[in-house]
Order: sequence, then C-alpha cells, then structure tokens
Amino acid sequence: MRDDERQPPATDGHEGAPERRAAPARPRVRMRGWGGIAAMAALCALAAIGALCLPGARAGAPSSGHEGVTAAPAPGASAAGYRSADGSCPYAYDRSASDKDDDAIVEEIRTRREHPGLPRGKLVVGVDQNSYRWGFRNPQRDGNNDIEGFDIDLAHAIAKDLLGDPDALVLRAIPTNRRVQAVADHDVDMVVRTMTITCRRLKDVSFSTPYFRTTQRIIVPRGSSVDGFNASLTGKRLCSADSSTAENVLTEGFKDKVELVSVPNQLDCLVRLQLGEVDALVTDGALGEGQLAQDPSLDMQGGPDENNPADRDSPAWEYYGIAMNQDSPQLVARVNKILEDFRADQWQATYTKWFGAGEKVEPPKADVKINLGTP
Repeated sequence: MRDDERQPPATDGHEGAPERRAAPARPRVRMRGWGGIAAMAALCALAAIGALCLPGARAGAPSSGHEGVTAAPAPGASAAGYRSADGSCPYAYDRSASDKDDDAIVEEIRTRREHPGLPRGKLVVGVDQNSYRWGFRNPQRDGNNDIEGFDIDLAHAIAKDLLGDPDALVLRAIPTNRRVQAVADHDVDMVVRTMTITCRRLKDVSFSTPYFRTTQRIIVPRGSSVDGFNASLTGKRLCSADSSTAENVLTEGFKDKVELVSVPNQLDCLVRLQLGEVDALVTDGALGEGQLAQDPSLDMQGGPDENNPADRDSPAWEYYGIAMNQDSPQLVARVNKILEDFRADQWQATYTKWFGAGEKVEPPKADVKINLGTP
C-alpha cells in the first residue's frame, strides 16, 4: 500500500528564478470554463484540501481533441530565446549508468544511518499532487485518494528495482519552489515531479538521464489574441509557478512587456485563468495537456512542432529528469540504469495509460543533446 504524506510547509527555497511577490488579483470574478469546473477548481485551491477536483475526468482517457502531449502548436514563435545558443554549463551532468547492486544504497535506505530523519526501509520521493496525469489525487478511483500519475508509476518502478517492492515508497507532496531544497536538505531521496533539467538546477542537485521531452507552452481561453511567445503577449497578465522553468522564460524574455503573476503551483494558475484574473498561463506542454483535458474551453499556443522537421532539434525542447542529492553519485548511476530498463520495457505502456494511444511518442534517449541553458 502506498504511504502518501501530506505536503510539508513551503519555504522560500528557489530554483534559479528570482523571488517575486505575486501581484494582487484584479477585482473581477468573471468565470471561464466548462460547466462549473472553474468554481470547483477555485474551491479546491482556496480550501487548500490538496485534492485535484476532476468533474467528469478519468485517468487514462484524454479529452477529445487533445490526445497525448504532442499536439501541434498554433502559429507563433517558440520560447527558445531565453536559452543560451550554445547551451554551455559549468556544472557537471553525469549520465553514467550502473547495473551493479550497490549494497550501500539499499543499506542506507533500510537503516538511515546517514539521514535518520527519513523512514527506514522506504524510498522517499518528492512528487506533485496537483498535476493531472502526472501526480494528482484522484478521489474518483477506489475512494482512497492516493496520488497517481505518470511520475508516480515511475517512482514505484524505482522502488521495486531498488528495494524489491514497488510499494516500499513514501510519496511526499512538495510545491514547485521546494523541489531543489527538498533534495539538497535530504528531506527526500529524490524528486520525480516533471522537473526540467537545467544548468541552474545542476548547481544544487544532480539529475538522472532524461525520461520525458516537452517545451514551454501558453494556455489561453479559446479565441484569445495570444498566439505564441511573441508580441501578442505585450501588456498581458501572465501566470507561472514560482521557481519554474516557465517563470524563467517570462522573467528573462518578457519582463518589461507583460505583467507577471507568480504562484506556488500550476493548479493555482489554472484557477486564476478560469476566474479571469490572468490572461494566460505559461507551463510545460506536458502539464498543459493535462489542464486542457480538465477544461476544453482552453487552448494551447507557442512552442516547437514535433511534426515539423525544422523544429526537431529546436533549443526550446526541454527534458524532465529525476533530481537527487549531489552527494549520491552511486544512486544517480543506479537510477540511470533503472531508467534504461524503464524506457525499454515500461515507458510506452505508462505513457499510453495516462495520455492515451494518440500519436506514437518515443522516450528520449539517455544521451540526447540537451540545451541546459545559462547558469
């Protein structure tokens, strides 16, 4: 049985994006969205119950028109401009893998001699609990309100390989701006939480090889004049999660052109968009697809096109990795080996389970070229 834990208190830990106070909400409450979903989402966020409300949504059943996570974007420039052209980074990114059964790794998890604050015999993983299809609480499944999603299935696969039991696992829900600090402070063994591999984060944590490719996208109400990362954003009120890659995109590329709103988690941005308090939100396309599945009155703009040969090597592509402490190189190498097996044996089935059959999508190769961005 899963051992889910409630979200620890948020701190001021940041992952490279400058700290910013959220702008006050506009005094308007016009609701956008699908038959009451805005009100329900607002209730979820304001009550802070930690459960994602999903009226009519079902895990593994993408909404019509939004199959998978590779839908072609509408015309508009990508967000590539916020990254360095050469992707140079002074911090080490070791992609080596080891299939050696490292007794020291398992022994530490079983005894917690080095980190007695963590539970013995359990792999402690930082996850999301508010991102549909990735890490979310589903009150409609079995009534147990467990956290589930693509990242959660991956965490179980890692626990099974390391400890022989997929349920030898503690899932700790953490907000976006706590991911790096949770790893650095040994509050968790690792973070599996749609976390983009970037140079800034490599300063403080180690990353596994990539397990998912995505890019920054813009979520807007259907009919919005916003059509990409371009002049159509000028003067708009945009929302992003604090310390996210999306926040970096906006602060570095559009700081003086838009009004920025920073919130703890992506769900908070979705609520603000549905209430009409912001004009758009910026997030990873993989997360954006989950939001569109919840509210089909929304649309997604910007980003490179998977089906366009000219975009296949775009520097705007980003990659999710598993974050671990820098003093755990053996664990990183072991997880890299686990990911090799996961890509070969489980990745496609897990993808189909959460995003539907749709277009055929391949996992990224372990040695794929990644533009890590600037320090």
